Amino acid sequence: MDVGMLWFDGDSSRDVAARIRRAAEFYRNKYGRAPNLCFVHPKTVGNGQGMEVAGMRILTSTSVLKDHFWLGVQEPESEAQSRAAAA
Repeated sequence: MDVGMLWFDGDSSRDVAARIRRAAEFYRNKYGRAPNLCFVHPKTVGNGQGMEVAGMRILTSTSVLKDHFWLGVQEPESEAQSRAAAA
């Protein structure tokens, strides 16, 4: 994923999957395309490493702040290679 949207949701009364779905809905409405990848801080997701929510693969990264979600689209290798070759 080269570009993404950073979303903050500090409502810890909701489960992490609900917060991710809310961010994904905003992303879809804003950019017209559903995200398929989301990075979260390990403390936000707990033991949910490798889970999937709303068609998105959820990965942890200490580069993302707690209660923040970095969503975007990871293109298949063939598409990414085609774009790089065209550039």
